[in-house]
Amino acid sequence: MGRLFGTDGVRGIANEELTSDLAFKLARAGAFVLGSGIKKPKFVLGTDTRLSSDMLESAMVAGLCSAGSDAVLVGVVPTPAVAYLIRHLGADGGIVISASHNPAQYNGIKFFDRNGYKLGDDMEETIENIVFEGTVEVSCTCRNLGRRINETKGVRYYADFLKGTVLEDFKGLKVAVDCANGAAFKVAPLVLEELGAQVSVINDIPDGLNINALCGSTHPEGLASYVKEKGLDIGLAFDGDADRLIAVDDKGQIIDGDYILAVCARRLKAQGKLAGDTVVATVMSNLGLHKVLEKIGCRIEETKVGDRYVLQRMMEKGYSLGGEQSGHIIFLDFNTTGDGLLTALQLLESVKYFDKSLSEVCSTMQKYPQVLVNARVKNSNKEAYRQDAVICSEIERVQNWLVGNGRVLIRPSGTEPLVRIMLEGQDKGELRQYAENIAKLIESRLV
Repeated sequence: MGRLFGTDGVRGIANEELTSDLAFKLARAGAFVLGSGIKKPKFVLGTDTRLSSDMLESAMVAGLCSAGSDAVLVGVVPTPAVAYLIRHLGADGGIVISASHNPAQYNGIKFFDRNGYKLGDDMEETIENIVFEGTVEVSCTCRNLGRRINETKGVRYYADFLKGTVLEDFKGLKVAVDCANGAAFKVAPLVLEELGAQVSVINDIPDGLNINALCGSTHPEGLASYVKEKGLDIGLAFDGDADRLIAVDDKGQIIDGDYILAVCARRLKAQGKLAGDTVVATVMSNLGLHKVLEKIGCRIEETKVGDRYVLQRMMEKGYSLGGEQSGHIIFLDFNTTGDGLLTALQLLESVKYFDKSLSEVCSTMQKYPQVLVNARVKNSNKEAYRQDAVICSEIERVQNWLVGNGRVLIRPSGTEPLVRIMLEGQDKGELRQYAENIAKLIESRLV
């Protein structure tokens, strides 16, 4: 059987791939692994707004309680809220039922340890082995069973935590919020209004099926039109579990994670709060981010694609800011995972600090065009381009053409039979032509 855990928990179509039976087994195994050596472990359990979340939550409560663990239900909250509440409530771990930015028919399960960090590969593999092999007896009876505990103040606790991460209030700012009909629909407007912003909210009426439906951080175009039409200062678009943010400036321009990193890094450096004067980003970060950080005396360290790799580097080196172009931004001084609403507050604080519009603040970074083309190959051939002299020669030729003003990034897909070709430079038309030529060459030689 294949691996259950992907790059961000277990995901699948609810009640087909991700069944209540699997959720029950995952909860029992997770309780056994994370609660090892603890007499009565306690786990925080939160969900997003998907219709299937009730079914999976019930199954996971049963799994936790049958393994002798208490299940603390905090209801619909963002993923990073669970990471915070684990620490705030003194729990031994946490579970989020969410498929993040995926459509409503999907759902997912993410585990956090007692410190609010996502699990490493080794711990995930241990949980998987228990699920698959059933070799460990994790059930108990009578007085050793766990309880279901309803925690009604989870949103309030998280809101108060978020408000404590900024020094400024946001009076005078007209802010639009796109909640993606997801987990931020209660807490995002609450926090922003309590901090003094004039808030307009869209996509905040979840019905279980409309999460991420042509809205939120994966579809910020509607928010962009709304901000421009209403003459607002800024728009904030979250995904279904609110662990990422894409913003919109006062001109209706979309501001991705690279821009957000640039703006926040500039403020934090000016305040002496940017650890090591370094930002951690992935290999997909825009060349414009590299150049603007260099200009203000900051370094950038690159990792593989995935917020878990960004976090790992930050923890290894003691850095405080990192993230991805997709809007997963980690402020490690405050929370242990990507946090869309925390990022929104840090971005708003930067706008207030510089006393300029978001479009003016972002204008210091000039984004380079990027073109991404996929070459379809056999799974067994995804790495073979590295040993093919003809392909390597063509890649080197394009790299030489771009030197100083762009770059070539070739990487095998982690989940599909694809080799991804990303070119970055100044002329988008030429970039696409070169990228397509490399893709065709890879496909012709590695079929």
